[in-house]
Amino acid sequence: MGQNNSETFTPPKHIVSAATIVLNENNELLLIKGPRRGWEMPGGQVEEGESLREAAIRETKEESGIDVEILKFCGIFQNVNRSICNTLFLAKPVGGACTTSSESLDVGFFPVEQALEMVENGNFRERIEYCLDESKHPFYVEF
Repeated sequence: MGQNNSETFTPPKHIVSAATIVLNENNELLLIKGPRRGWEMPGGQVEEGESLREAAIRETKEESGIDVEILKFCGIFQNVNRSICNTLFLAKPVGGACTTSSESLDVGFFPVEQALEMVENGNFRERIEYCLDESKHPFYVEF
């Protein structure tokens, strides 16, 4: 009965993700088509012992086949109820080739206006628009 409260305390479990907004020299945006959410920017969960920057680069390579260089940190979207922090970076392609993976049914570079119309899920379009608008950097959005 006399159990110490600290033994039953479980620290909060947060998910941190890192995504990239990749623009090429033709001002085209890199998108991947995921199996569940449709067209979106590449990104995914940050692993333990990995930096946000490293995760953004790794996830972009895994999902799109494109090697990127991070240009700047743009901001964070926080899903408060689900304890998810989505960090967003602006990047440019420096190598690789568009390649699909288990996480991407299709990959390509699209003119920005067209790309924004293709992204239909949740607030992903808003995230991209925030990243493309330097006057909003750095942003912190709670939802």
